[in-house]
Amino acid sequence: MSFHTTVDEGLADLVLDHPPVNAFDSDGWINLSKEIKSIGQREDVNCILISAKGRGFCAGVDIKELAKDGTIITKVNHGCYETFAAIHDCPVPVISAAHGFVLGGGIGIVGASDIIIASEDATFGLPEIDRGALGAATHLLRMFPIQKVRRMLYSGEPITAQEAYRLGALESVVPADQLMPTAHELAKKIAAKSAKALRLAKESLNGIELLDIKRSYRYEQGFTLELYTNKDSQEARDAFVEKREAKFEK
Repeated sequence: MSFHTTVDEGLADLVLDHPPVNAFDSDGWINLSKEIKSIGQREDVNCILISAKGRGFCAGVDIKELAKDGTIITKVNHGCYETFAAIHDCPVPVISAAHGFVLGGGIGIVGASDIIIASEDATFGLPEIDRGALGAATHLLRMFPIQKVRRMLYSGEPITAQEAYRLGALESVVPADQLMPTAHELAKKIAAKSAKALRLAKESLNGIELLDIKRSYRYEQGFTLELYTNKDSQEARDAFVEKREAKFEK
C-alpha cells in the first residue's frame, strides 16, 4: 500500500509512502480517497494528520502512467476529485504537514485541508502546464491571492514555504526536524476537543466558505480533459518521461 494509517487518542496519522516521489497512479488516488473517507467516519477519530515519507510530500499524479495511455485521464481525474473532496468534506479537521516538494495533486491535498504546516524546505507549485495538463488551481486559490495563482499556473514555477507563509497560506514554517513534532502538537490539541463540537465546527466552516471547492474543481477538470485531446498534451508528457525539452508546433 502506498500509504498507512495509525490511530491513537483521537488522532489519525495518515502517512503517504510511495517512493520515489509520492506520485500516485489512478488506482492510488482512488484508494487514498477511500482511506480518508473511512477514517473520517470513525467515531474514535477527531482529527486527521496527513504527512509523507521520502524526498517530498507529494509530486501529484503518475505522469508515466498517463504518458502510456492519455485516455486514462478520466480515471485519474476521478481519483483526484474524490481524494480532495474527501479531505474537504471530512467530518473532522484535517491537517497537512508538508515537506520538500508539494506539486500538482499535492496542492490538491494541502489546499483542501483545514490547516497546513510546512518545513523550511517545502515548495509549492503546479507544474501541470509543462506536463500537458491543468488542475488544482481551485485548491491553490484557497491558499494564495488570485494574481499569485495565475502566475504559478501560467509559469509552472513553485514558490517557497517562506513566501507561502507571507501570503497567509500556512499556519507555520518550521525547521525540518520540527515539522512532525509541531504538527502533532497542534493535531493532538484539536483531537482532545469535544467530538461533537469539532464536527459541527467543520460543517459550519464548510457551509460558510464562499468558494464551492468541488463545483469549481469539477469545472476546472473539464478543461484538463479538453487539453488531453490535443497533441501538445501528449508531447509534454513524452518530453517529461524522456527528460528532454518539449517541442510544440506553432
